[in-house]
Order: sequence, then C-alpha cells, then structure tokens
Amino acid sequence: MEHIYLTAAFWLGLGVLSAIIAYHIKLSIASVEIIIGIAAAFAASSFLNKDVFSENSDWIKFLAGSGSIFLTFLAGAELDKHSIKEKFKESAAMGAASFFVSFVLIFIFSFYVLKWSYQASIITASSLSSTSIAIIYSIMTEKGLNKTSLGKGILGACFVNGFLTLSSLSLFFQKTDYKTLVFLFFSLFTLFIFPYLTSHLTNVYGNRTAAIRSKWVSFFLFSYGALALWAKTEPVLAAYIAGVALGEFAGNNSQWIRRMRTLTVGFFTSFYFLRVGIMCSIDVFYSSLGIIILFFIVRFIGKYAGLYPVSGLFMKVKKERFFYSMLLTTGLTFDTIAAVFGYSHSIIDKTQYSVLIAVIILAAIIPGFIANKYAPARAAHEQLKEEYQE
Repeated sequence: MEHIYLTAAFWLGLGVLSAIIAYHIKLSIASVEIIIGIAAAFAASSFLNKDVFSENSDWIKFLAGSGSIFLTFLAGAELDKHSIKEKFKESAAMGAASFFVSFVLIFIFSFYVLKWSYQASIITASSLSSTSIAIIYSIMTEKGLNKTSLGKGILGACFVNGFLTLSSLSLFFQKTDYKTLVFLFFSLFTLFIFPYLTSHLTNVYGNRTAAIRSKWVSFFLFSYGALALWAKTEPVLAAYIAGVALGEFAGNNSQWIRRMRTLTVGFFTSFYFLRVGIMCSIDVFYSSLGIIILFFIVRFIGKYAGLYPVSGLFMKVKKERFFYSMLLTTGLTFDTIAAVFGYSHSIIDKTQYSVLIAVIILAAIIPGFIANKYAPARAAHEQLKEEYQE
C-alpha cells in the first residue's frame, strides 16, 4: 500500500513543479505538465526503473480518465447557452471553419503524403483540428473579454469546434447497435432532466448536506461515463453533453463551479496531462522533427485559412479578426483526448502518438502567445463596439 501512496505523492509533486514553472514562464499549466511528463519519463528510462510511474496501472488510468471527464464537463459547463443562441450564426460558422478545413488538409497530408493508415489519419485529423477552450478562456478572462460580444462569439465557436471533434471520434469509430440507441436516449434524458434534478437537490439539500452538488454531479458523470463505455463510445463526449446541459445552473452557482474547478485542476488533471507526456517517446521528437514541423504548418494553415475569411462576415476590424482567428488556432485539451483515444485503442502507435503530442504542444504555445500579444483590451473593445453602433 505504501507504494501507491509514494507513487501518488510523486505524481502530485510533478504537478506542483509544473504549476511553479507555468507561473514563471507564463504558459498554461496543462502544457507544462505534458512537457514535465515527457522529461520525467525520459529521466526515468535513462536513470531509474522505467515502470516507476505505474502509468498503466488501473488506479492511475482511473485518475487520469477522471481528469479528462471532469475537465470536459467543466468545458461544457463554462459555456453560456444564452451566448451561443445570441451568436448562433457566428459561432456555428467560425466553429465549423476552424474544424473542417484543417481536418481535410491534415487527413490528406497524413494519408496521402505520409502513407499513414486510414484510421490513423482520421484520428490525426480529429486531434489536430480541435481548439483549446482552456487557453482561450484564460486569455479572455485575463483581458476582460469573456463578457463582451467578441468573447461570447469565441466561446460559442469553441463549443461548436469541441462538439465536432468529439463527435468525429464517435462517427468514425462507433459501432452502432442497440447500445448506441440506449446511450442516445440517456443523452436526451441528460439534456432535459439532469439540470432539473440538480436544481431540485440543491434547493432541498444544498444548504443542509455537505457538498451534495459535487457528490451528485460526480455520481452522474461516472455513471454516464460507464454507460458510454458500455455503448463503446467516448465518456468525454457524454461529460461534455452533461456540462452543456448544466451550463445555466453552473452560471447561477459560481462558488460551486469554482470548487469543482479546484478539485479538477488541483488533483485530477495533473494525472491526466502528466500521463499524456509520460506515454510519449522522446526519441521520436528528434527522429521525426521534420514531420512534427510540417504537421504544425499544415494545421496552422488549415486553421487560419478557414477562420480568417469567415471572420470577415461578422467583424470589420482587422485586429479583432486576426485575434479571433489566432485564438481558435490554439490546441490542447480535446486534441490530447483524441490522441490518447487513438493510442489507447491501438489505432495509432507510440511514434504517431508522440508526433501528435509534440504538434499539440506547439499549437498550445505559439498561436496562444501571438493571440495573447494582440488581444484587444476590454476598453479598446468597448470603443470599437461604440464605433460599430455609430
């Protein structure tokens, strides 16, 4: 038993180190955790027992999987459904543009140029066509844009892009049978009944029973995830649906959602993102550097070529169009989920997985840095808004 405690302490120690480094170099903690995971795995393979992390043990897989489920749930819950409705055309157009153009280009490059298998190319296209709501949300809150018209459109586009990414995994790799119908029926139940039940439990027991909201949501997510696995689909898609369904409730219970975010980011996601890095092969980064760079270029071109022209339909200011397009070019959370899905189901091998993670890290750092540098301040945005009205 002491081995489990020691292993958990080791993982969380790496999480603490990642948080400190992320603070000083101004990168997202998730990106740093992946990099720290890669470095730690390399050090362990060179100087220690390669199994020191126990990354393939059931309990580590459970904690890492819980991290992806809770993180995806929060991504859905952070979205404002009223904002999506208000900016529906813009969100749908920008979200689709940020996904489909890059999906096609990346698939062509991996399937026809690199001669990867069809399924591996689909996983690659799905993984590298996503965008990072975590990076986007942090930049917008820092700049005060999350409550503006511009910010609402970006968050709505994130929802569309994330839904397309997770749906592509189910579309291409889901075997449809009666289990699928059961899962779809339960998903409809989630959309309509889950928010009501959560509100009812909160109203009756919220101020009397310790943390019943967190216990209830955790129970529901694990149950929903089990049903998704039974139906041979991805539990993260189920968690995303549940989060979107509970978005209004989360908005009215800001203190509770902050506690859920603390639990998720402070504990679960360290296991998830560190494991993403630990599973990589650092040797691939040297031997496949050219492929990594080419993938990043193809991804960047696909994203930007799809986004910038479409952004002109909804905004006139070039700085905002550039910021909007660059922000949706970032990648991290759903990208890694798709890559891990492909690797864990033996659709891609360790070399291909490592290439994808390297590209995802570049996509998290470079476009995010550029977008953060050119982000319009809230005051500037409000001035632009007044100019539109005039």
